Amino acid sequence: MKNSVKLFLLIIGLSIMSCNNAKTEKNIKMYSDTWDQIVNDGNLDLINNTNFTKDITMVSSPENIVGIDNFKAYYQNFITGFSDIKFTVIDIFGQDDKIVKHWNFKGKHTGDFFGIPATGKSVDIEGVTIAKMKHGKIAQEQDFMDNTVFMQQLGLASNPENIKVIDGLY
Repeated sequence: MKNSVKLFLLIIGLSIMSCNNAKTEKNIKMYSDTWDQIVNDGNLDLINNTNFTKDITMVSSPENIVGIDNFKAYYQNFITGFSDIKFTVIDIFGQDDKIVKHWNFKGKHTGDFFGIPATGKSVDIEGVTIAKMKHGKIAQEQDFMDNTVFMQQLGLASNPENIKVIDGLY
């Protein structure tokens, strides 16, 4: 009797793990496909209540960006600020309702970007996004990237190598 209870519990445990893996894989596919179409195709209409929760939150500083309209407006800056966009997911994995995406963004700054006039400079930046899913929809995101390198590529911040030159003068 004890062996059959153990076998039953093992089967239940494996079934639950299999369901969680299938759910995670489904979330990853939806997430990857959605972001590929939003950024590479410029399809901001996919930022909607089918793919995102109504209170989608971009964890940001100094304050979070909350809601579909605000989230869409935030990403509109990338679509209108850059041409020749190529967004690549380098690696993506998840567990339960959490997803981690390592990405690369390339583009040419040819339009207004968060109030920064076009510089004509090209950018090639990598970053990581941690996302939370809820009922198969994207509920929260937080991006991590080196903003100083990004601003340097836009020609808006000095290269840190210049500090060595300045230090050498004094």
